[in-house]
Amino acid sequence: MLTKYISLVFTFVFGSSFLFAQVDRTKAPEAGPAPKIQIGEYKSFELKNGLKVFVVENHKIPRTTFSLIFDNDPILEKEKAGYVTMAGQLLRSGTTNYTKAELDEEVDFIGASLRASSNSVYASSLSKHKDKLLQLMTDVLFHPAFPEDELEKIRKQTLSAIAAGKESPNEIASNVEAVLNYGKDHPYGELTTEETVKNVTVEDIKNYYNTYFKPNVAYMAVVGDISFKDAKKLVKKYFSDWEKGNVPKATYAQPQAPEQATIAMVDRPSSVQSVISVTYPVELKPGQPDVVKANVMNQILGGGFSSRLMQNLREDKSFTYGARSSISSDELIGNFSASASVRNAVTDSAVFEFIKELKKIRNEKVEQSELDAAKASILGSFARSLEQPSTVASFAINTARYNLPEDYYQNYLRNVSSTTLEEVKAMADKYIKPGHANILVVGKASEVAEKLKAFGPVKYYDIYGNEYEPKDKAELPAGLTAEKVIDNYIKAIGGKEALSKVKSVKIVMGADMGGRSITITSIKKEPKKMLLEVSMAGNVMSKQVLNEEEVAVTQMGNKVPIDETAKEQLMIEGYIFPELKYKELDIKTKLIGIEKVEDTDAYAVELTYPSGNKVTEYYDIKSGFKIRVSRNMETPQGEVNMATDMGDYKEVSGVYFAHSVTQPIGAMKLSIQASEVKVNPEVSDDLFKPGAED
Repeated sequence: MLTKYISLVFTFVFGSSFLFAQVDRTKAPEAGPAPKIQIGEYKSFELKNGLKVFVVENHKIPRTTFSLIFDNDPILEKEKAGYVTMAGQLLRSGTTNYTKAELDEEVDFIGASLRASSNSVYASSLSKHKDKLLQLMTDVLFHPAFPEDELEKIRKQTLSAIAAGKESPNEIASNVEAVLNYGKDHPYGELTTEETVKNVTVEDIKNYYNTYFKPNVAYMAVVGDISFKDAKKLVKKYFSDWEKGNVPKATYAQPQAPEQATIAMVDRPSSVQSVISVTYPVELKPGQPDVVKANVMNQILGGGFSSRLMQNLREDKSFTYGARSSISSDELIGNFSASASVRNAVTDSAVFEFIKELKKIRNEKVEQSELDAAKASILGSFARSLEQPSTVASFAINTARYNLPEDYYQNYLRNVSSTTLEEVKAMADKYIKPGHANILVVGKASEVAEKLKAFGPVKYYDIYGNEYEPKDKAELPAGLTAEKVIDNYIKAIGGKEALSKVKSVKIVMGADMGGRSITITSIKKEPKKMLLEVSMAGNVMSKQVLNEEEVAVTQMGNKVPIDETAKEQLMIEGYIFPELKYKELDIKTKLIGIEKVEDTDAYAVELTYPSGNKVTEYYDIKSGFKIRVSRNMETPQGEVNMATDMGDYKEVSGVYFAHSVTQPIGAMKLSIQASEVKVNPEVSDDLFKPGAED
């Protein structure tokens, strides 16, 4: 079996601390003078076709950026969900004048950046290349080729990301949260699935482009080392002939918060942690007076490291590495969410603390010191954002898009600073609704669901947000043991006699990783010798060598240390068929039940290594084949579960070997296919000497 060791590294950056002198909190302090800020100037103009342009001059760096954004209503994509995002990706995949490779070369030649999405086009380069930059940008915008072969590449990448998302608790939580808050008949609650992605055609993407990419619903920001006069001249030159058109508008039913708090349970039997999200839709539109004050309230509740949720669940209770909340404004419908990932054992306790903090901020005034700290944090972030000229352009576009008062951003700091304790309480009363929340939990239902009933009715949802009635857990056949399951696997792949005749094995597998081909070569020889090598374009990226009790691991030719957990795993996997050695290696086995692996019923067998480390193996009830190996790994973000799936068993010299392996790699799922399996090849012992060359 090929195993990947993946480390997930998260860096927390904390802002400054604020010290406040002690004052009398029995009365509200007098308001100080409102902070004065100077937001950079911008100039604007509009072309006859309706394109609105905002220019921000900044001559410190000889670089100019052109950003185009389309203000279209969200689209309900239905049975072709995902095509809008794919349209943005395909837009940048070649024009009628350049293939994607040629376009990339042209962009690289001038040291530029050129990106596109479903509602934007972005281009940036040194100012001396701005004419060439706009030639390329408008070629992408006006002459996209939408090549079929590039769509297939995008489809493949999208399907891989969806497959990986099925194994990601956070991705599952995000999807189900969207369905719960908005419903599947709303564009914000619509999910992209394998089926909908497979339905997308080039014609769908062309229709989207032809319908929605119009200048009269577009805004352009020109930022950098360019004068207003030159910007206006260039924009007219390249965009004046762009024809305007009627763009469809859409209306949708307004999503509502649930009538009572409800537990939404997504069962993930392999989870060692629960992802918790207390969430519901809120009616809060950009520019409304409540937006600023609601953000101040949320900053106190869960907006930063010093917030109540973080101090309670992380610092006081040690339930999680991070607990946060957010409240978002949106033209259609916003949302509130408070979330954390916690250990299974404290899931119900964490939910209790979330609800307690939500009720507390509703029922009690916050302390003046909390309000002061929240204001300082928000003001600091706002002030830092002004250091970027692009911020000024964003402010200008937002003012136009959302019909904000002309002085909205000029008065932003004043509005933050003037927020009172009473206004924070009013915002909490209005927008914090613990009694009308979706309390979403993605985790191991058998360990957490029963205790969650204290907070409301428990409803079960699959990873797509479809509600279902859970079936009673299938009972194990009488007398079945872990040893019998493993024996059945050994019989399924050929039997002890056939396996005992295998003295060496060579397996070569390949995979596509973001457009790059990788080759994984595994060579094993009895007794307990193994070489595992990963290469790309003929270059060895990593190598693991086991020679009985001696282990060496190298990356890019450099020797790297290996921890005891990984070393123990290598020692076990060094055997060609380690299942034959479980008793000899003092590996304890326990049959823990019947669980689903994708749509397949499988026996789950827990292995406990001599060190105490645990691994769960899943065996297809019908075929007997091993189809998944799952292990928990420690990361800076806490313990996570990593699952490797195997399948496509084929017979080679009387023994069945898995010819496909799938492994989550970040947001993708790597599909690895065997191209060569040899049984009892001639293998020199010299190959397994640490430091030996192939």
